[in-house]
Amino acid sequence: MTPERLRSFCLSFNSTVEEFPFSRHPEISAFKVVGKIFALTTLDARPLTVNLKCAPEHAVRLRSAYAGLIVPGWHMNKRHWNTVAVDGGLPDRLVRELVEDSYDLVVAGLPRAERLRLDRP
Repeated sequence: MTPERLRSFCLSFNSTVEEFPFSRHPEISAFKVVGKIFALTTLDARPLTVNLKCAPEHAVRLRSAYAGLIVPGWHMNKRHWNTVAVDGGLPDRLVRELVEDSYDLVVAGLPRAERLRLDRP
């Protein structure tokens, strides 16, 4: 998956915006839904990686199944976040599923009214 395709896919979800909230690291893209981050990446980094939220049990399984390509989230709560290699080592379909899962987990934590507005009850 290319950086452009990753950005486009992240922005394809309802009410998603890309922001650059870290003044000390202005190159870091934060993809947010209703102000909550679901994906963090530096799109011009090589290798390309993205931090994604994940259910704790699933995160451990993914790290085991894709050792070296999915690791505990860099600079994140390692129980709930994974850093995922997006440089071709993983199938694009899996990367897309992990991004969507991250978005869904963040949306699930929003108030019901916001979830309904996003069409994700």
